[in-house]
Parts: sequence; structure tokens; C-alpha cells
Amino acid sequence: MIEFTAAQVASFIGGKVDGDAAAKLKNFAKIEQGKSGDLCFLANMAYEEHLYTTEASAVIVSEDYTPSKNVNTTLIRVSNPYEAFAKLMAMADSKKAKSKGVSELAFIAPDVKVPDSCLVEEFVVIKPGAQLGDNVQIHSQVYIGENVKIGNNVVLHTGVKIMHDCVIGDRCILNPGAVVGSDGFGFAPGDNGNFSKIPQLGNVVIEEDVEIGANTTIDRATMGTTRIGKGTKLDNLIMVAHNCEIGSHNVFAAQVGVAGSTKIGSYNQVGGQVGFAGHLKIGSYCRIAAQSGIMDDLKDKSSVIGAPALPATRFFRIYSIFKKLDELSAKVRELEKK
Repeated sequence: MIEFTAAQVASFIGGKVDGDAAAKLKNFAKIEQGKSGDLCFLANMAYEEHLYTTEASAVIVSEDYTPSKNVNTTLIRVSNPYEAFAKLMAMADSKKAKSKGVSELAFIAPDVKVPDSCLVEEFVVIKPGAQLGDNVQIHSQVYIGENVKIGNNVVLHTGVKIMHDCVIGDRCILNPGAVVGSDGFGFAPGDNGNFSKIPQLGNVVIEEDVEIGANTTIDRATMGTTRIGKGTKLDNLIMVAHNCEIGSHNVFAAQVGVAGSTKIGSYNQVGGQVGFAGHLKIGSYCRIAAQSGIMDDLKDKSSVIGAPALPATRFFRIYSIFKKLDELSAKVRELEKK
């Protein structure tokens, strides 16, 4: 991070300085580990105690935050500390010099044009008909299949596999081991009990500003397109099956599984290990707790928990009874004896 004053940092994020506006900042740090020259943030009040002991030169806090003790650091007040800190980190990351050039150990089809702004590392394979945008970073052992289209400013980390005919939008990030466009799990049961493979002839389209976690798999459609909408963030070890359509600006935690042909709206928050049955229609702005089993369609702004999932308010009413089942059982046995 280049050195800035607290006043300059505040101007980048629309904040106000409470304290020494000339405090010099050159590194990011956790609030509990902050040292002189560090910039930290406080968004979760569970960490408030560290505000009073940190040696950091400045801390980003909420604009309406009132300390309960004396503070020895400069405060930068903003409406959303977490978002502001993330914005600053992204700005710092964008200033890093990006490598470019093509390794002699990469295997690139003769008809593929690699822009001068791109990086292609060792043992990358790019098949015929593939198209690369500008400033694409392709790290070692990435496979890019026939007729794949990759937009501008895309990052493909080590071991990513993008199978034939798939499309990756601008500014996407695919983390190590992600697989896009593998065959969907399609088999037709026969009269003799055997299963015959159904050819998977579609593709996958990843829209712009999507991030896909390590070892996440997104299957190609049987026909048509499996689609991930713009701005959606998928964590590690997620499975999206064939012909699914996931809207924009969703966030899925690790180990979510989405069965085939399920359609999910936008701005949903999905906890880890949630399972979606196939052919469902899920609305937008839903909140789905970890390990929930989604067996039915959900309307917009649903909040559910449990397996099978129930509305959160109903689940907690039932759970309050469940916690007392041993007591209730003992009372029933007493009554039976009487």
C-alpha cells in the first residue's frame, strides 16, 4: 500500500476524520494486530475491545459509532466500515503491477490470438477457436477448451478447467481447481435397469464480475445454457448442476449443492451446505440458513432454515418445543403412571 494520510484515505471512501488527519497510513491490518502505520476497521462489535488497545494509526468505524472509553487512534467515520475497507483493499490491489507474457511451455492452438496484455504461464493448454480478452491472467496448468470465450480482466488461477463452448464474462475470478462446463449428470433409465448417458450438448455462461471458489464445479446444460448471473460470488466446493440459472449478486457459502434445472433469483444469501432439489424456482432477496434442505419453491424475501426447510419464525417456535421434549416426555410418563 502506498503511504497516504488519514484525510486522503477518508476522501477515497467518503468518510470523515475524527482525530489526526495527517496520520500516515501504509498497511492494512486486523484491529487486534494493528501497529503504527496500519489502517484497520471495526464492523463487528465483538472486536470493540481492541479499539481501545490497538496501536494502529487509524481505524475505520461507523459514522454513528460512540466509543465507551478513550481512543488513542484516529477514527475515519463512514456509513459502512466493512464495505469501505474492502474498497480500499481493492484499490491497493489494482495498483500492483500485473505480469504479462506467454511462457514457452504453454500449449496454444495456432489460431488463438493472445493479446500482449495477457499472462499465460507454464503448462497452460488453449484449444482451437478460443478467444481471449485483454489483461487476462492465466496461471499454470489451466485448460481452456475449444471455442471458449473469455472477457477482459479475467483471472484464471492454477488448475482451472473451462470446457468447450463456455463463456466467461469480464472481470471474473476463477480460483484453483474450478471446473466450468463439465458434463451434467444426465442418464436415462432403461427397461433393463441400466442407465444410458444423455449427451450434454449445451454450455455454461458466466456473466461479468463473478467469482468462483476453489474446486467448485458448474455443469454444462443438456441443451441450452447453465448460467451464473453478474456479480454472483460462489465459495469453494460448490456444485451447480446442468441447466441451472442463478441470477445476479447472489452469495453462496461453501458446499452448497444445486440440483438440475433449478432457477434462483438475485440478491440471495445462501449458507454453507444448503441443498436445493431439482426444478425449483427460488425468488430474490432470500436468506437461507446453513444446512437447509430446499425441497419447494421459495417466494421473494423468504427466510428459511432446517431440512426440509421451514420459515425461520416457524422453525424457531418448533425448536423451542424440541429443546423441552425430554422434560415433556418425563411428564407424560408420570401422568401415565398415575
